[in-house]
Amino acid sequence: MIEVYSWATPNGHKVHSMLGECGLPYHVTPIDIGAGDQFKPEFLAISPNNKIPAIVDPDGPDGRPISVFESGAILLYLAGKTGRFYPKDLRGRADVMQWLFWQMAGLGPMAGQNHHFALYAPEKIPYAINRYVKETGRLYAVLNRRLADREYVAGDYSIADMACYPWVLPERQGQNLDDFPHLKRWKAAIGARPAVVRAYAIAKDVNTQPALADDRSRAVLFGQDKSTVK
Repeated sequence: MIEVYSWATPNGHKVHSMLGECGLPYHVTPIDIGAGDQFKPEFLAISPNNKIPAIVDPDGPDGRPISVFESGAILLYLAGKTGRFYPKDLRGRADVMQWLFWQMAGLGPMAGQNHHFALYAPEKIPYAINRYVKETGRLYAVLNRRLADREYVAGDYSIADMACYPWVLPERQGQNLDDFPHLKRWKAAIGARPAVVRAYAIAKDVNTQPALADDRSRAVLFGQDKSTVK
């Protein structure tokens, strides 16, 4: 059984969805990122960047346990392990991979900054809020255009869709999904998939308390600097 170290965040949802789609048995160890669990030595041993999610697969490629951190790397690892949701041909893989990296380098970080300045920052900075709300809208438009002539991001349902889906949160990101009809259709279709429904239900059991319950938890999440890395 794969051990998943996670919390109810968009990046955690990616891994839960992939495991469910592949039918792989797994157990979740909650990492309370508001309480600082991500800095415990046992977690850092498998996730040196002190971020969730991370996994430990006792049945690694050479028969020995393997740990993997970073949500995109985990998706690629599970796709390689199962042979699912990642094309067999090089052209198809390149298509999926570029959109996976687009999410990892663009949609995720920009939407994350959107969340921070609009919802969590103690000081509301109009320039910062406007900057990231507008950039999130631009990225929505890129994905909407991509989906205009195809059902999923790279043709068939893939890890690219699993990576992007949890980060499309229009209510939190100052967007109106009606402005992006192809994206709206795609989001509804993925949200109805049984494995995705189960993944989000599991996440609710994992994280029953908000990560940002008080000033201390905000300091844990947003007050890190070079002294944090030990």
